[in-house]
Amino acid sequence: MEKTHLNPSEGNAWTRLTRSNWFVYILVAPLFLVLFAYVVYPFYQTFTESFSGDDALSNYKNFFNLASPANIEALWTSIYISVISVICCAIVGVTMAFLLERYDFPGRRILSVLVLVPMALPPLVGVLSFTFLYGDSGIFPRAFQHLFGLEQVPFSLKGIWGVVVVHTFTMYTYFYLTASAAIKGLDPALEEAATSLGAGRVRVWTKVILPMLTPSIVASSLLVFMISMASYTAPLMFGVERTMTMQIYLSRTNGNLDMAATQSMILSFVSITFLIIMRWYQNRRNYQNLSKGISVHRSEVSSRGMKVMATIASFIGTLILILPILVLILISFSVDGAWKTQILPTDYTLDHYHALFTDERTWRPIWNSVRMGIVATIGNIIFGVAAAYAMVRLNFKGKTLLDILIMVPWALPGTVVAVNLIAAFSTENIFSFNQVLIGTFWILPLAYFIRHLPLVFRSTSASLVQLDQSIEEASRSLGATWWYSFRRIVLPLTFTGILAGTLLALVQSFGEFVASILLYSTSTIPLSVAIFQKLYSFKFGTACAYGVLQICLILIVLIISEKLSKGSAGSAI
Repeated sequence: MEKTHLNPSEGNAWTRLTRSNWFVYILVAPLFLVLFAYVVYPFYQTFTESFSGDDALSNYKNFFNLASPANIEALWTSIYISVISVICCAIVGVTMAFLLERYDFPGRRILSVLVLVPMALPPLVGVLSFTFLYGDSGIFPRAFQHLFGLEQVPFSLKGIWGVVVVHTFTMYTYFYLTASAAIKGLDPALEEAATSLGAGRVRVWTKVILPMLTPSIVASSLLVFMISMASYTAPLMFGVERTMTMQIYLSRTNGNLDMAATQSMILSFVSITFLIIMRWYQNRRNYQNLSKGISVHRSEVSSRGMKVMATIASFIGTLILILPILVLILISFSVDGAWKTQILPTDYTLDHYHALFTDERTWRPIWNSVRMGIVATIGNIIFGVAAAYAMVRLNFKGKTLLDILIMVPWALPGTVVAVNLIAAFSTENIFSFNQVLIGTFWILPLAYFIRHLPLVFRSTSASLVQLDQSIEEASRSLGATWWYSFRRIVLPLTFTGILAGTLLALVQSFGEFVASILLYSTSTIPLSVAIFQKLYSFKFGTACAYGVLQICLILIVLIISEKLSKGSAGSAI
């Protein structure tokens, strides 16, 4: 048999360098430099700006001034909405996961597919669809008004509970994904043992099932809380003016950058405090499953009455889940200005979709989002893969710090990331190559890069953990250099994980709105901001056509990523 030589002709100096103890620090140094320049430095600039003024604490005193309680009310409202959103999303998500993973009933398969539909709705588009369905002039309130001959609509989504309903519908998937994965791994022997000892269903739930789901619930709670704290569109559309994101946006647009920095720091403090509390709660007990039983199997619903109820509930659930997308598609064909007091649009056209690809002004936001998303995602691939490899395969001092720095932007609301970049790059500095980045093309890709780096990092890390390190060691023992082993062995074997995180980062870039609304310029309007502008110009058809295009792009990417990653893409979200 012919012997295969893995070692290409490499220089001896390079070989010695890669095998030295200092090589690991040469590899991780650029990672720390990038994270310091675009995470730590912007955060520090916001921190110092929050203390500027006549008195170092004047901005914080103004924030907590009881004579002008707007900021305090905004802080309380944001925390209240976020906590209620976490509770509601947990109830819906965990319940759906338990029903679909534990029981087999008519309609389960189609419902298990459609339950992930809200993942395809970007936050702005999701709020838009709910406004058309259940808002003051929505389809259902108008239908009931006409049906019963009322002077006013009998109900509508508005205020805090309108925001909570939208958050619940669009965010419960985070709980569903993590809880369903945890439920699949539950050992039925634990429940059987508890039942044989006399425990009732409620006690089994509280003492056996829920504790085993705690790690997944904590992870989902963190994500939902942070996304809720960063929510901007839902409070705006449903008339909740006093939220932290709204206050930051108003301070920024009014030129009060000191107060915007102060509000951002307080919002960061709340998010990080919630992170610490949830981690503390998770670490109080050991939730490891020590049994060796088989995974849980679905129980078929045998009662005829229960089957009928399950079928009806599945139909209603399916209709509720697909209605937001159906209404967007319907209104995308409506003529702008023709839909006023009618229940449904009366005039339809294909002009909106035609304009998407022929009108330069309509096409530009799409092209901007594609360009900026691709640029940001390329950066995510380079640094996300390098950081994942460093964390999983290399031993060096500062591992914990590297992990924290990568995940901090994911823990902070998009408004805070945007304000940090504004504080850092409104003037020339060495990290912007002596250029002012605010107002240029590069500031939005930079924001997307920072925000979505954890997606590629986590997805790649998961693939590397599953890759046996002995494969690399074998190639090195045959004389291959580190670089040769990395590009010929590591990259091909972790390709699906890298690609899953990459596609998800690209999806998030297409739908990013909260940071975009603070950073865009007239020449760099992204798709999400264009939808927002069309909506406020009462060009509902064009706004929904944009939304349908965005959903199609995201659906395609999600389907590809799920196929390639064999289901691991969902956990990367």
